[in-house]
Amino acid sequence: MQTNQLDFIPILMQVGLAVGFVGATIFISGLLGPKRHSANKDKNFECGIESVGNARIPFSVKYFLVAILFVLFDVEVIFMYPWAVNFREMGMEGLAKMGLFMALLVIGFYYVIKKKGLEWE
Repeated sequence: MQTNQLDFIPILMQVGLAVGFVGATIFISGLLGPKRHSANKDKNFECGIESVGNARIPFSVKYFLVAILFVLFDVEVIFMYPWAVNFREMGMEGLAKMGLFMALLVIGFYYVIKKKGLEWE
Protein backbone atom coordinates (compact mmCIF):
# COMPACT_ATOMS: atom_id res chain seq x y z
CA MET A 1 0.00 0.00 0.00
CA GLN A 2 1.66 3.20 -1.20
CA THR A 3 0.91 6.52 0.43
CA ASN A 4 2.17 10.01 -0.17
CA GLN A 5 2.15 13.19 1.87
CA LEU A 6 -1.08 14.46 0.28
CA ASP A 7 -3.01 11.61 1.93
CA PHE A 8 -2.31 13.14 5.35
CA ILE A 9 -3.71 16.60 4.56
CA PRO A 10 -7.27 15.76 5.77
CA ILE A 11 -5.87 14.46 9.06
CA LEU A 12 -3.77 17.58 9.55
CA MET A 13 -6.78 19.75 8.69
CA GLN A 14 -8.91 17.93 11.29
CA VAL A 15 -6.22 18.28 13.97
CA GLY A 16 -5.78 21.96 13.12
CA LEU A 17 -9.53 22.55 13.26
CA ALA A 18 -9.84 20.78 16.62
CA VAL A 19 -6.93 22.68 18.19
CA GLY A 20 -8.15 25.96 16.74
CA PHE A 21 -11.69 25.39 18.03
CA VAL A 22 -10.48 24.58 21.54
CA GLY A 23 -8.11 27.57 21.60
CA ALA A 24 -10.76 29.95 20.25
CA THR A 25 -13.38 28.67 22.72
CA ILE A 26 -11.07 29.18 25.70
CA PHE A 27 -9.95 32.62 24.49
CA ILE A 28 -13.48 33.87 23.74
CA SER A 29 -14.94 32.54 27.00
CA GLY A 30 -12.18 34.38 28.87
CA LEU A 31 -13.14 37.61 27.12
CA LEU A 32 -16.92 37.28 27.39
CA GLY A 33 -17.26 35.51 30.75
CA PRO A 34 -18.18 37.32 33.95
CA LYS A 35 -15.36 38.45 36.21
CA ARG A 36 -16.80 38.73 39.71
CA HIS A 37 -14.20 38.12 42.43
CA SER A 38 -14.98 37.98 46.13
CA ALA A 39 -13.36 36.45 49.19
CA ASN A 40 -16.07 33.80 49.36
CA LYS A 41 -15.81 32.83 45.66
CA ASP A 42 -12.01 32.62 45.72
CA LYS A 43 -11.87 30.13 48.61
CA ASN A 44 -10.79 26.54 47.97
CA PHE A 45 -13.82 24.29 47.69
CA GLU A 46 -13.83 20.51 47.36
CA CYS A 47 -17.01 18.43 46.99
CA GLY A 48 -19.08 20.64 49.26
CA ILE A 49 -16.71 20.19 52.20
CA GLU A 50 -14.57 22.93 53.68
CA SER A 51 -10.85 22.31 53.19
CA VAL A 52 -9.11 21.18 56.36
CA GLY A 53 -5.39 20.59 56.77
CA ASN A 54 -2.53 20.56 54.30
CA ALA A 55 -3.15 19.42 50.74
CA ARG A 56 0.52 18.51 50.24
CA ILE A 57 0.35 15.03 51.78
CA PRO A 58 2.70 12.54 50.10
CA PHE A 59 0.94 9.79 48.14
CA SER A 60 2.09 6.21 48.07
CA VAL A 61 4.11 5.22 45.02
CA LYS A 62 1.72 2.27 44.58
CA TYR A 63 -0.99 4.69 43.46
CA PHE A 64 1.15 6.02 40.63
CA LEU A 65 2.38 2.52 39.73
CA VAL A 66 -1.18 1.23 39.35
CA ALA A 67 -2.12 4.27 37.25
CA ILE A 68 0.86 3.80 34.92
CA LEU A 69 0.19 0.07 34.61
CA PHE A 70 -3.44 0.76 33.76
CA VAL A 71 -2.40 3.13 30.98
CA LEU A 72 0.23 0.67 29.73
CA PHE A 73 -2.15 -2.28 29.49
CA ASP A 74 -5.02 -0.13 28.24
CA VAL A 75 -2.96 1.15 25.31
CA GLU A 76 -2.85 -2.39 23.90
CA VAL A 77 -6.40 -1.82 22.65
CA ILE A 78 -5.15 1.09 20.55
CA PHE A 79 -2.75 -1.26 18.78
CA MET A 80 -5.29 -4.06 18.45
CA TYR A 81 -7.94 -1.97 16.69
CA PRO A 82 -6.03 -1.34 13.42
CA TRP A 83 -4.89 -4.95 13.45
CA ALA A 84 -8.49 -6.17 13.74
CA VAL A 85 -9.61 -3.86 10.92
CA ASN A 86 -6.85 -5.07 8.56
CA PHE A 87 -6.78 -8.69 9.74
CA ARG A 88 -7.52 -10.25 6.35
CA GLU A 89 -4.98 -8.17 4.43
CA MET A 90 -2.22 -8.95 6.92
CA GLY A 91 -2.68 -12.71 6.72
CA MET A 92 -0.62 -15.14 8.77
CA GLU A 93 2.26 -12.69 9.13
CA GLY A 94 -0.04 -10.19 10.86
CA LEU A 95 -1.42 -12.95 13.08
CA ALA A 96 2.11 -13.97 14.09
CA LYS A 97 3.09 -10.37 14.86
CA MET A 98 -0.02 -9.82 16.97
CA GLY A 99 0.61 -13.13 18.73
CA LEU A 100 4.12 -11.95 19.60
CA PHE A 101 2.74 -8.60 20.79
CA MET A 102 0.16 -10.30 23.00
CA ALA A 103 2.77 -12.75 24.33
CA LEU A 104 4.99 -9.83 25.37
CA LEU A 105 2.03 -8.18 27.10
CA VAL A 106 1.18 -11.39 28.95
CA ILE A 107 4.83 -11.77 30.02
CA GLY A 108 4.80 -8.17 31.28
CA PHE A 109 1.52 -8.75 33.12
CA TYR A 110 2.92 -11.93 34.69
CA TYR A 111 6.01 -9.98 35.79
CA VAL A 112 3.84 -7.29 37.41
CA ILE A 113 1.81 -9.92 39.26
CA LYS A 114 4.97 -11.72 40.44
CA LYS A 115 6.39 -8.43 41.76
CA LYS A 116 3.00 -7.77 43.45
CA GLY A 117 2.68 -4.43 41.67
CA LEU A 118 -1.10 -4.48 41.76
CA GLU A 119 -1.55 -5.37 45.44
CA TRP A 120 -2.46 -2.75 48.03
CA GLU A 121 -0.91 -2.99 51.47
